[in-house]
Amino acid sequence: MSTSVSTSAAAGAAASATPVPVLSYSPVVLSVPGRPVDLQLRVTAPATGTGLPVILLSHGHGPSNNLSSLNGYAPLADSWAAHGFVVIQPTHLTSRTLSHLVADAPGAPDFWRSRAEDMTHILDRLDVIERTVPQLAGRIDPTEVALAGHSLGGFTAALLLGAGLTDPDTGDLVHLVEPRIKAGVLLAAPGRGGDVFNGPMAEQWPIIGAVDFSTMTAPALVVAGDKDDSRHFTDMGPDWHTDPYTLAPGPKTLLTLFDAEHGLGGIAGHDAAETTDENPERVAALARLSAAYLHAQLLPGATTWQAACDALTTGPDAVGRVASK
Repeated sequence: MSTSVSTSAAAGAAASATPVPVLSYSPVVLSVPGRPVDLQLRVTAPATGTGLPVILLSHGHGPSNNLSSLNGYAPLADSWAAHGFVVIQPTHLTSRTLSHLVADAPGAPDFWRSRAEDMTHILDRLDVIERTVPQLAGRIDPTEVALAGHSLGGFTAALLLGAGLTDPDTGDLVHLVEPRIKAGVLLAAPGRGGDVFNGPMAEQWPIIGAVDFSTMTAPALVVAGDKDDSRHFTDMGPDWHTDPYTLAPGPKTLLTLFDAEHGLGGIAGHDAAETTDENPERVAALARLSAAYLHAQLLPGATTWQAACDALTTGPDAVGRVASK
C-alpha cells in the first residue's frame, strides 16, 4: 500500500474487506494509582493493516467465572478485529475473577465510577498499549475510537457517551463523558429508573436506575432483544432495554433482534452455558451489523452499514429490525 493512502482510507479498506487473521494478546498490565489491583487488558487486532480504529469493549456482570473479564466476548472481539478494528477489553473491578481481592474496596460492589475510568486510563495510554502488543506499534489511529458494552457494560458505555448519573451516596449529578469516544454500541443495556425500576434486584443495585439518558448525545447503536425480559429489575418487559434509544437524543439507531434474550444469541463466549438463546447465526449477524455501524460512524461516507442492513434486516430471513432518529 502506498504511503500516500490516508489513514481513513487504510482503515476503511481493512474494515470492509474479507475478514483477515487476528492476533490476541493478554494480559497487557497497566498500573493505575489508587486502583486496588492493576488494570489488565486483552487486545485483539487484525494481523495486517494500519490506521486501525479502536473499539473499547466493556464486559457485563454475568454468572460465569471468567466471561465477565478480558477473557470473554470472543465472538464479538474476534469478528470485529477480523474486520479491521483493534479491540481492547479491560477486566473491570466487578469481575468475578477479582471478587476475592476487591470485595472491601471503595466503590464495591458496582464500581460504577471505576468501570468508566478504566476506559479513560486506556485512552490515556494507547501508546503504551501499542508498544506492548507485538506487531501493533504504529498501526492504531488514536483519533478513531468507539465503545461497546453488554448489559452492565452497556450502563458503563452510556455514561461515557454522555448520560448523567445521580450518585446514590451524595445525590449529586455526575457526568463521566469521554469526548475521545466518537460512537458507541449498547448491547442489552439497562433502561430507566423511577417507578418501573421495581424488580427484586433494584434495591441491591440502585445505581442501575440512576441514569439520565437525556444528555447521551453521542451517536450510538442500541441493540435490544425482543425477548429480553429482565424481571429481576423491572416489570416493563423487553422495551426497558430500548430506553437508551427512546430516552436519549439523536443521532441514535435501534436494532431490535428477533427472539433474542439477554445473551443476544451468545455474545459473551463461544458455547457459553449461561446463554439462554444460543444462536450462532444471530451472533454472527450482530457482529457484522455492529462493525458496519461503527465503520460508518468513524469513517463518514462508508456504505457498509446500509449494505449490512439490506442483507440482514430485510426480507423473510431478517434477524431484526432497525429504526433511527
